[in-house]
Amino acid sequence: MQRREFVTLLGSAAAAWPLAASTQERAGPVIGILGSTTAAGQAQRMAIFMQALKEAGFLEGQNVAIEQQWASDQYDRLPDMAADLVRRRVSLIVTMGNNLAARAAKAATTTIPIVFAMGADPLQTGLVTNLPKPGGNVTGVTVFSGDSVQKRMQLLHDLLPGSKVFGFLANPDNLGSNTSDGRTALEQAQDAVRSWGGTLEVAQVRSVSEFDAAFKRLGEKRIDALGSTSDAMFNSGRERLIALAAQYSMPMVHISTEDTRAGGLMSYSASQTDAHRQAGFYAGRILKGEKPADLPVLLPTRFEFAINLKTAKTLGLTVPPGLLAIVDVVIE
Repeated sequence: MQRREFVTLLGSAAAAWPLAASTQERAGPVIGILGSTTAAGQAQRMAIFMQALKEAGFLEGQNVAIEQQWASDQYDRLPDMAADLVRRRVSLIVTMGNNLAARAAKAATTTIPIVFAMGADPLQTGLVTNLPKPGGNVTGVTVFSGDSVQKRMQLLHDLLPGSKVFGFLANPDNLGSNTSDGRTALEQAQDAVRSWGGTLEVAQVRSVSEFDAAFKRLGEKRIDALGSTSDAMFNSGRERLIALAAQYSMPMVHISTEDTRAGGLMSYSASQTDAHRQAGFYAGRILKGEKPADLPVLLPTRFEFAINLKTAKTLGLTVPPGLLAIVDVVIE
């Protein structure tokens, strides 16, 4: 496996960002975690974040406390959860999952520092006005997963060049313009499929519980292959998604290498491991006194293309030599 790295930006310490008053009355600072998905779905990434935070000098239960709020893919709960963390006067809010968590946190406070780890474009979503120097109280890491949708669909077509009818899973509650070119992920997928004369059948899902019905509808449409937006719900529902793709014998391209390792056919994305590790380091730097306004938004420098050959064999697929030549991670 080739290592995928994020740009690591080292800066000198800046003037201290004022922490909420109540944290001065406690034994140490309090980090509020605001997640759009589930605690279980983000457990691995949360562990990576906590390890980086520890390396930055902060260990939960010793010199920092963690308060977690998880929306369980019910995005309309995020504003109230963000407001609750503000009422608790946490020292820092870290958002995980999709951009809606970060936007809810930003709407709830202009003073408490916010660090996001997400896939959307921070400029298009209005979280920051400048990537190198964000200003305000918000900074973080993005993997630009929305921008990867068109590439993922193209890789799926390269695997199945004769295919014409493609399925696509999308959450109607998160279809905003999250990509750097202003298009939605759905528009990217539609443009990709049209470029080779194909058609796109869209199934809308708002929760993991709706996956079964969506696959049934797509199965009736006799689609050749399946993609999805980069919504964080597809991460929390990874196991069900992979199981249904296998049940319906649908070749599917997933969001991250984690999905491919778990049994998904293939994926294309920047490293979520690096993203959440960098978010942990940024949290530590802010707790030590640096300002979010002075910490550049971190961007991915390279992406991972992964294929699970065991899953391909189960589906009766032969991976073309051209794809094997460019793959970064092969799971056998």
